[in-house]
Amino acid sequence: MLYHANITIKLKKGMLDPEATTIKKALKHLGYNCDNLKTAILYELEFEAESKDKAKGLANEMCLKLLANPIIHDYSIELQH
Repeated sequence: MLYHANITIKLKKGMLDPEATTIKKALKHLGYNCDNLKTAILYELEFEAESKDKAKGLANEMCLKLLANPIIHDYSIELQH
């Protein structure tokens, strides 16, 4: 069965986010004030798997082996078929 996975990668709480800091400063320069800003990466994947559990396991392996660094990142996986 074909599964569609949305994988969101975020920095863990307490990790520095220089990209977000730069964007926040630029927004302030443009006249927009925001109290907090964080960046995230969204990966949209389609792949075949025998079941939802196996699809979740494959997506988790992808995160651990390539997409996320578990030392500094948290990630979430949303599956649809």
